[in-house]
Amino acid sequence: MIDIRGEEIVPHVIEPSYGIDRMCYAVLEQAYDEDTADGEKRVVLRLSPKVAPVQVAVFPLMTRDGLDTIAQKLTHTLQNAGILAEYDDSGAIGRRYRRQDEIGTPFAITIDYDTKEQHTVTIRDRDSMKQVRIAVIKVPEIVSALVGGTLKFESL
Repeated sequence: MIDIRGEEIVPHVIEPSYGIDRMCYAVLEQAYDEDTADGEKRVVLRLSPKVAPVQVAVFPLMTRDGLDTIAQKLTHTLQNAGILAEYDDSGAIGRRYRRQDEIGTPFAITIDYDTKEQHTVTIRDRDSMKQVRIAVIKVPEIVSALVGGTLKFESL
């Protein structure tokens, strides 16, 4: 057996890769939250409105009496304004709110019978779960300001 001596080296590892997946996992991990609402556990993804995959969800209270048509029209108006809007009419309204909370949608708009009579909608904030009524005509402007951060929900 021959003993060959060389210089001593302390092993180390340099990880030069910095993939996008690690950043995404970090954002998701920081945004994930659980709280209690109405006596039930609620899973919430508290993403910033600027990076949320859906910035506003539009719900008709019922899929009859023209409420669904108004909601679809508003959804298209918001999309044309550059807002990531999604229409959803499946299931009870509470379940729709929870589903959107889970995917990080910061705002939800409900079209109800007052929309037909008074031309107003209800807008809901994901984090506080508070709701306010605003005029339909102002929805694109207000949602754009909320998403852009120039308007806070508390000031509505």
